[in-house]
Amino acid sequence: MQHLTKANRKIDMTDGPIMNKILLFALPIVIGNILQYLYTTVDTLVIGNYCGSTSLAAVGTSAQPVEVLICIFLGIGTGVSIITAQYVGAGDKERIKSVTRTAVSFVFVCGIVVIISGWLYAPYILRAMGVPEDTYGAALAYTRFVFLGALGNIGYNMNAGILRGLGDSRASLLFLVIAAATNITLDITLVAGAGMDVRGAAIATAAAMYVSWISSIIYIRKRFPELEFSFLPERFAKEDLKKIIGMGLPIGINNSLFSFGHVALQTMINSQGSTFMAGCAVAGRITGLSNIAITGMSSATMTFAGQNYGAKNYQRIRKGHLRIPFASGMITLAFGLVFIMIRMPILSIFTKDELVLMYASRYVCVLLLSQWIYAFFDGNSCIIQGTGRVRYCLVINLMMLWAVRIPAAYMIMKYYDGTWVMLGFPISFTFGLLCTLGYYIFAKPWRELMRKAKDEGDVLPAGKGI
Repeated sequence: MQHLTKANRKIDMTDGPIMNKILLFALPIVIGNILQYLYTTVDTLVIGNYCGSTSLAAVGTSAQPVEVLICIFLGIGTGVSIITAQYVGAGDKERIKSVTRTAVSFVFVCGIVVIISGWLYAPYILRAMGVPEDTYGAALAYTRFVFLGALGNIGYNMNAGILRGLGDSRASLLFLVIAAATNITLDITLVAGAGMDVRGAAIATAAAMYVSWISSIIYIRKRFPELEFSFLPERFAKEDLKKIIGMGLPIGINNSLFSFGHVALQTMINSQGSTFMAGCAVAGRITGLSNIAITGMSSATMTFAGQNYGAKNYQRIRKGHLRIPFASGMITLAFGLVFIMIRMPILSIFTKDELVLMYASRYVCVLLLSQWIYAFFDGNSCIIQGTGRVRYCLVINLMMLWAVRIPAAYMIMKYYDGTWVMLGFPISFTFGLLCTLGYYIFAKPWRELMRKAKDEGDVLPAGKGI
């Protein structure tokens, strides 16, 4: 695997100072997430200033049903990333080629299913969510057009997962620069210029994802010719498909059910009226930006755990399994406090409605004061998943949402004030963190892994610390 890791200057997580490698790997993803945030925020910014609060509410409520159908397949992409990282750690070049070839074919199957399902069932989903009549038409148009971009979305995220598994986190930054430029240009042209309202914003977003997908294919074919990466689907390798589904489907189900739970929460938000809906949509621009450190650290942590597990470097996993999530939590807390202090000037960019701003400010404060707990939980979860134990994390996430967050939000809405439903988030974050810490203490697979790490002794070369 020398050609894959050294000749292409990718990050080898199995050697060297752990936190240096984690931060070096995470930084391009964080920058890329900022760009991704930028071009999704442009939708909100342009619509808020050129179309009004009803269109703004439509965009906010449409995001959740799109995630429900797409997230299951994005979870499979994460599974591909874990498998690729494990094969990189084990030095099995042929299996890497086989897995990536199978993943390419799987993209087309998934993308076509999501496009057709999304277009047909969007009206029923939005009606079930209780979208108000003054918002329904715009929400339906936005949802359907965004679903048309599903193939590009799934393809890009699958390829990004492959690259992360190979140790390359920098390429995604290039793809997102291209996507951001495409999205911003089309937003200004179609919405501000041509007056296409939410349809124009949706078309811009979908087009940007296709551009990212095609760019990622060209990059992989050029930088990793030994993978024989194809533009078009080929035959599935049954063994690899079984492993991809076995590893990725639980993550995908978790993501999808988690997003479906967000639809349930969005339904509660919708019941409070268009003004509160718009406030939550605007608040999401800040809470999403403060969340970027979590996603960058998550990808780095999962690659770290996968590569070292594949290399049977258990001592290194032991050294990183708490300090990496702790670092993610502290970075997220720092981001959160900064954004709380400057929230009003940022929120005012999107809308001048005083009531919308009040609801948005409240939402931002509740989420950002508790997101560090989620970052710690997510880091622990990524360590566990990187060692192949994805089902435990699936159960925890489902319980966080369905047994804790949604019931808590429902009780708040019923017995207190529906505009405080976001308090369900910190309650569920705390529950999830306690569950992952419990896994480290009580789970037999983890205790066995730690026993192997202890028997192995300190395998880091002299002079190379954490």
